[in-house]
Amino acid sequence: MITYLKKLFRQPTAPELVLRELSEARLAKLEAQTAVDYATAIVAYNDARIARLVEYMNATGKTGVK
Repeated sequence: MITYLKKLFRQPTAPELVLRELSEARLAKLEAQTAVDYATAIVAYNDARIARLVEYMNATGKTGVK
């Protein structure tokens, strides 16, 4: 119990800090990659949506579509 408390409140060593920071950096990278995947999917979704709506407007003869 005493050993656990000492370990809990002691100053971390440099290698321990490096490992912690490395782990945090890897997690941040994975989160960013997930955000890129999501944004890419949203862009593709809206591209398809725009194409579908423009095609519909062209097929109905409506003007003013850019």
